[in-house]
Amino acid sequence: MKRQYMILLFGLLMGISVHAAELDSLSGNRPEHYLGLEVRPGYVFPTRSFFRGENAAGKAINTTVSTHLRYAFRFASDTYWGKRYPYVYQGIGLAYNSFFNKAEVGTPVTLYVFQGAPIARLARHLTINYEWNFGAAFGWEKYNPIDNFYNDVVGSRINAYLNLGLFLNWRLASNWHLTAGVDLTHYSNGNTNYPNSGVNTIGARVGIVRSWGETEVVKADCEKILSEKRFSYDLILYGSTRKRGLIYPDHGELIPGSFAVVGMNFNPMYLVSKYFRAGLSLDAQYDESANLMEYLVEGTDGNEMKFYRPPFREQFAIGFSLRAELNMPIFSVNVGIGRNVVCKGIDTEVFYQVLALKTFITRRLFLHVGYQLSDFKNPNNLMLGLGWRFGQNVL
Repeated sequence: MKRQYMILLFGLLMGISVHAAELDSLSGNRPEHYLGLEVRPGYVFPTRSFFRGENAAGKAINTTVSTHLRYAFRFASDTYWGKRYPYVYQGIGLAYNSFFNKAEVGTPVTLYVFQGAPIARLARHLTINYEWNFGAAFGWEKYNPIDNFYNDVVGSRINAYLNLGLFLNWRLASNWHLTAGVDLTHYSNGNTNYPNSGVNTIGARVGIVRSWGETEVVKADCEKILSEKRFSYDLILYGSTRKRGLIYPDHGELIPGSFAVVGMNFNPMYLVSKYFRAGLSLDAQYDESANLMEYLVEGTDGNEMKFYRPPFREQFAIGFSLRAELNMPIFSVNVGIGRNVVCKGIDTEVFYQVLALKTFITRRLFLHVGYQLSDFKNPNNLMLGLGWRFGQNVL
């Protein structure tokens, strides 16, 4: 599981670094740089009794606070990306987080990439911005049946970190910005280990940002480009491992070991605008844990539980999904909802949902980091892989 998160972080950071290294070589103007410090206090949703006070401390865990050090850049106005997305910024953040219960939860340190842009201008120096963060949080105290048995929420020392924020950006002076707003955060291990209930928070964010090299925005006319290059085709190959448990009326049981998941997506996409594309996806996936059946056998010490592995056709599924994608420099955020049509068994005859981040290493090659749910509530598996964009459109 640690290897999967190392691959995830390496790919995300490589995408940032490769494009950042091109900034000065691709433009006559210098890129804009931003260095910021943020504080984010938050409320922890009491999704489990552990958060409501059934823990070793005997106190509710309902408060969190994190401190963030962040670097960002904006492409220079005469570069390819700077002309097409003149207001978008992206960067790398490092955060220290406390849940005020170090012994049972830990004090995670998070490394993440982020991207944002203004969505409305309220005044000359005041905008409303959106931003997403995605990365990995290290240093959790995970469930242990001996000395951390109350914690039925966190099953891994490393968990994925997802955050979405909406905030005001006020330009105080020529090189200083003040930010304030709200955000939502989710931590999860992607079903790579149990328990995996996830940690969810909502909170505020306040920060100060120092900028260097801010210049006047120069927009490019993309309409001619878009009118000629509307279709693209993404081919994605991915894999991961997952844990699997069985739920009984009175208890749950974890199946020993990890199970492999491999899959493929083929996404024909239509470019609606430079910010948005939509289309269909042909999805195929093999899940080694799907439709496992348990049975009793007679052992030397009485009855023992064994598991029956079904044939390939009960662990392989093909489906179709509707896809929508937010297009930005370096990153694209893809969401989908679909249904398996070639399948057999209760675990594969499902509606499924996909959330994925595409990090472009080149104009066509990208890292794919995704997560799949079923029936809008059941966690399935991570989707870590590579993709290639075919067709004329590489915006």
